[in-house]
Amino acid sequence: MAHVDGLLATDLVEVADLTNDQGALDRGGWWAVLATFEGAMTGYRFASVRPAEMPESTASWHGPDPSCWRSSLDESAYIQGVHRIRRYIEAGDVYQVNLCRVLSAPLRGPADPVALARLLSAGNPAPYQGVLDLGDRWVVTASPELFLARDGDIIASSPIKGTTEPGKPFADKDFPENIMITDLVRNDLGRVGRPGSVTVTALLEREEHPGLAHLVSTVSARLADGVGWAAILAATFPPGSVTGAPKIRAQQVISELEPVPRGPYCGAIGFVDADARRARLAVGIRTFYTEPRTTVSEQLLYFGTGAGITYSSDPDAEWAETELKAARLIALASAGPGR
Repeated sequence: MAHVDGLLATDLVEVADLTNDQGALDRGGWWAVLATFEGAMTGYRFASVRPAEMPESTASWHGPDPSCWRSSLDESAYIQGVHRIRRYIEAGDVYQVNLCRVLSAPLRGPADPVALARLLSAGNPAPYQGVLDLGDRWVVTASPELFLARDGDIIASSPIKGTTEPGKPFADKDFPENIMITDLVRNDLGRVGRPGSVTVTALLEREEHPGLAHLVSTVSARLADGVGWAAILAATFPPGSVTGAPKIRAQQVISELEPVPRGPYCGAIGFVDADARRARLAVGIRTFYTEPRTTVSEQLLYFGTGAGITYSSDPDAEWAETELKAARLIALASAGPGR
């Protein structure tokens, strides 16, 4: 079952490994798409799709004990990572790197992802809420960020760079950082867009979200003739806002500094309607997910948080930003009867 963009999809009929066959998205049908940051992409083709509200959950949500959350990078290690990135920038290796950490906590028994999705919808409404229930694992997102939209030949992306508390001003570094990533996205879309069609339709707009505010820009382009999904995803994935600039070198630095894979966090989740030539793929931030059980041990719930690091970054402030981004959602997910 999938629920994304106000659409409820049921009756799964095909699972495609899009890592090796992204062209499957051009062959017809409605697909829920899940991509990990590391590049594993899977498409789930559903036979039945209709506009619908989030379905009712079959059980109450029993979230993790709030004291049981653990981070892949503690405060000291994260701050050391910021210093390392600043040295790379000083040496001219990179301009910006998104440094992330993954939080995890054991679930208290069976957990219904729809119950968590409904909890987030009520307590943290977001533009790209969604749930993908795959049986042995699931993903629930409250993403505020559009990775890629498609309407016919028009594609668009809305990178987020810059975060602050409600009513507070953005840091001075947020504005050039957003422009830097917007330019990276312009370059990505330009690889598949018609010459001269790439346009920045919004720049440095403030968007208010529950508990925080973001700086958002939007870039659009008209696809060149004959461009399909394989070329689109090769040109744009992973999202530039969660990698850095230049993208390839930033990914290498991320692999060096982050001790665990990000998985669906910072990947993409959404849908591709090959028949209607429409798509909405969100960046997998503000996203909870599980992995298939490999032992009889407790199943873990995962959630990622991070910040964009530039040379002018204050390490303590960047750590505080990761805390701000996680606090509201972790509190909601740790809720349950009696809490």
